[in-house]
Amino acid sequence: MRLPDSFGLLRQRDFGWFFASRTVNLLGLSMANVALAFAVLDLDGGSASELGVVLAAHTVPMVLFLLVGGVVADRWPRTLVMQGGNLVSAASQGVLAALVVAGRADVTSMVVLSAVHGLASAVSFPAMAGLLPQLVERRELQRANVLLSVSRGALTVVGPSIAALLVVAAGPGWALAVDALCWALSAGALLGVRVPRAERPADPPSALADLREGWDLFRSTTWLWVVVAGFSVLNALQSGAWLTLGPAQAKRTFGEQGWGLVLSAESVGLLLMTAIMLRVRLDRPLRWGVAGIALAGVPLVLLGSAPVLWLVVAAAVLAGMGFEIFNLGWNLAMQEHVEEHQLSRAYSYDALGSYVAMPVGQLALGPLGEALGYGPVLVGAGMLWVAACGLVLTSRPVRDLARAPVAEDALSDR
Repeated sequence: MRLPDSFGLLRQRDFGWFFASRTVNLLGLSMANVALAFAVLDLDGGSASELGVVLAAHTVPMVLFLLVGGVVADRWPRTLVMQGGNLVSAASQGVLAALVVAGRADVTSMVVLSAVHGLASAVSFPAMAGLLPQLVERRELQRANVLLSVSRGALTVVGPSIAALLVVAAGPGWALAVDALCWALSAGALLGVRVPRAERPADPPSALADLREGWDLFRSTTWLWVVVAGFSVLNALQSGAWLTLGPAQAKRTFGEQGWGLVLSAESVGLLLMTAIMLRVRLDRPLRWGVAGIALAGVPLVLLGSAPVLWLVVAAAVLAGMGFEIFNLGWNLAMQEHVEEHQLSRAYSYDALGSYVAMPVGQLALGPLGEALGYGPVLVGAGMLWVAACGLVLTSRPVRDLARAPVAEDALSDR
């Protein structure tokens, strides 16, 4: 499988417009993460604890309503669900940007607008996650996922650095304004996606029955719930240590622009691994995915113990490579082993379990870092990260899950 072959998928109308929507959206997101962090830290008395509160305000409503979003996405046209969520996100980010630019933002307004944004994400994420198998044939799933990874990696290489430059030169509000515009453009691009509406039974089950069906799938699929349980720990560490303490530690050491370089370095690693994945088939996608993502513990340890920019950048490249192995492996596992009519609900249970501890990390690690020091808490988080990955790999269903036969046959023909 070669990169030109993957780009050939863009000639397919529906996937092409979906790719355009995701690309524009990812550009805004890659800038917003940096801009929001420094918008909070630039407030009078802004701290890692307040940043954690703002981030948690996004996560809590998202977690609470993810299951509702999964049911909605399996019942209604997924493109329509995504458009609605994207437009709400555009409005909330636009208001936040205006407040920051005008100097009228405070923690309360940021919390409220982050909560609105989180609610929109709860509805649109399961729809987005479940849409790809409706746009391409199963044999094309790895190619399509690789192409989306190329886009994500390329944009997040430049996005954080551009955001950091905007933050330094003009202030974080302008980077947030770009994110708001990207959400609106992403919704517009989805107008070009035409997916036949799935036939529903004449007497469809209730929403509660749909939730029970999704739960039965989740609890009976060992590899699914084991990985999700592991990621409840990893996401708490990612949000509480890397995204909350990370910017604060960077501001004290190598600065905002250095932090933008670190985040961009992750994406360089992602792109490097994408090039490898064009030539390597993941016969055991979760075994290699979980082993790869264990590398993300390294930059946490270095940021806490030796915050030298070039060392943290080099470790971030390794982490990005690990993230890409896992992202590809996880998407292939879900898209090949879960039926399409249940896929959004499966992703919603996945996201619920994976994200449920994020507010704990966001709210707890900021004060813990201020009490014990950012460095020791970051080092401890990195060590716990690696240990959690090791525990997930003790599960045989995770280690032994293979590619679906149809996907393997299709890939062998290339």
